[in-house]
Amino acid sequence: MRFNLIISFFALLLLIQTSVWAQQRNYSTSSKKAIERFEKAITAFDERRDTDGEMFLKKALEADDKFIEAYSVLGDMYSNTNQPEKAIEQYQKALEINAAFFPNNYNSLGVELMKLGRYNEAKESFKKFLGYEIKSAILKRKVKKNMLNAEFAAWATTHPVPFNPQNLGANVNSKYAEYLPALTADGQTLIVTVLAPDDSGAAHPDQRTWHEDFYETKFSNSNWSPRRNVGKPINTVGNEGAQCISPDGQILFFTACEEGPGRYEGDRKGYGSCDIFFAQKIGNTWSKPQNIGQPINSIEWDTQPSISSDGNTLYFVSKRKGGKGGSDIYMSTLTKEGYWGPAINLGDSINTEYDESSAFIHPDNQTLYFTSSGHVGMGGTDIYMSKKNKDGKFGHPVNLGYPINTSTNESSLIVSTDGKTAYYSSKREGGFGMDDIYSFEMPENVRPLPTSYFKGKVYDKVTGTGIEASFELTDLETGKVVAESYSNAGNGEFLICLPTNKNYMMTISKNGYLFYSDNFSMKGISDVSKPFVKDVPLIPIKAGEKVVLKNIFFKTGAFELEAASQSELMTLVNFMTKNATLKIEISGHTDNVGAKDKNQLLSENRAKSVVDFLVSKQIAGSRLTFKGYGDTQPINENDTDEHRANNRRTEFKIIE
Repeated sequence: MRFNLIISFFALLLLIQTSVWAQQRNYSTSSKKAIERFEKAITAFDERRDTDGEMFLKKALEADDKFIEAYSVLGDMYSNTNQPEKAIEQYQKALEINAAFFPNNYNSLGVELMKLGRYNEAKESFKKFLGYEIKSAILKRKVKKNMLNAEFAAWATTHPVPFNPQNLGANVNSKYAEYLPALTADGQTLIVTVLAPDDSGAAHPDQRTWHEDFYETKFSNSNWSPRRNVGKPINTVGNEGAQCISPDGQILFFTACEEGPGRYEGDRKGYGSCDIFFAQKIGNTWSKPQNIGQPINSIEWDTQPSISSDGNTLYFVSKRKGGKGGSDIYMSTLTKEGYWGPAINLGDSINTEYDESSAFIHPDNQTLYFTSSGHVGMGGTDIYMSKKNKDGKFGHPVNLGYPINTSTNESSLIVSTDGKTAYYSSKREGGFGMDDIYSFEMPENVRPLPTSYFKGKVYDKVTGTGIEASFELTDLETGKVVAESYSNAGNGEFLICLPTNKNYMMTISKNGYLFYSDNFSMKGISDVSKPFVKDVPLIPIKAGEKVVLKNIFFKTGAFELEAASQSELMTLVNFMTKNATLKIEISGHTDNVGAKDKNQLLSENRAKSVVDFLVSKQIAGSRLTFKGYGDTQPINENDTDEHRANNRRTEFKIIE
């Protein structure tokens, strides 16, 4: 996908530019020999014989060294083959002869000066071009934007941000191109797209075909492991690229393009140019990929997915009709019925009339990183950051600054869960060849909210076997479910993100088992270097088994239920409704602080408050009993504040 597009783009650009001169008949020279050689050069470029075209242009200039068109086309050729120094020399010669003959050379000169970081000179060149009459409103807008870029870049280079990129090394990178990194929330699994040649059947290196595959590497003992091909059924003989992985590492979203009949043996048939697919992990094996379907995919180019940490919103890039121009970033949200909703354009704060791409939504679900050639930047494609406003819409984007962004094209940045480390692809001096994956410390002003996670394995307490169970993460203050997920069906592994500044309740449940609940206070936490790691045993339902209700809250010395208890109480209501034959005992417990008789009465009243709530929700009173145990059944010694808090608890026990 990527390699062939680059070649086609340059060839098309040069073809368009030379066709302008092919139609020119009022030449700046009267030399028939120069004109004859110039027109031979145009023909050569039309036939993609660039070496011959360059030779004929030089011969035309030998015949007349004042031939403006020859200098201009030679400059265009050097520009399109990424030789800015040579391009600048040719444009300057044309302008020195007669700037008014073809003023667009000022614009072309400015673009090449930008590539070399000569921003003040570029600004002056754009300014001179704008002094001429420009009939095309689109071109005029573009030149004005380039001038703003030159002003910003001149400022940014004198106000650099901290930046010390580190190559991830030979286990990840190679002499070929590695790009579009995707990282799990625990930072342990990295998946990259690799563009490499397929040598099979090629008689000559120039005849090799290139294709994209996914490779995976694991982080352990402070190093990345040797990468391995993800293999079937994800990778095929075709191209796979532009991927993201869900924070828990259980779902891979990626892009594939149908490239002719039978290319994917029917497995990857899409709706149009390129489509988004997904596969789920079962144990350590990926399922057969499926097309994510409409309305995310369309007849146009749909690619570069990024899934939110709650699994409810997919951000992606599309060239569908109705956008702002070029490629835009869209979002789609899961409905209550489990279907993807309409594709919504992120709007003017993010998208422009140019190209936006490489969207990455951080696990904080508030911070979006993306690439754009439309916002004011360093001249190529730059990386930007935008945060959600109170209304849920993304605010004005912030350029990540120089030297993260340069006059060349930057893209495909992702940021670790804690917000401190970024990963991106770049072709830098000292690398292994083409694009490599690098990491660097994020400047503080463009970091997301720090986010932690709860990670572990759900298993049957009796058999020890990993099981698939459902997860709900609830904001205790609002009672709103902020994330839903499932543990791996093959091994029970799970991971769920916990953004800071909220208090959460976690509920893990499965039919035939008692549910598990826990809570996490992330209020005021900025250091998330120690995530919550715990394996969770689920207990099969049978008489005598107990569950501690960790999210039932009372004020000190009182038995009125606090509002934050609502979510846990409704979980218990749903459990009793699903298991309609169960009878349970609600028990209250205290620590040993205070008089025993008061603790006994308090524990009874607290247990009764829970029973009263269940009855108010149509759970039959005949199925419920309550009892207070005071401080007679501690689960910890009453020797610390934490242990005493554990002893102050509400439980339920299966009676029959």
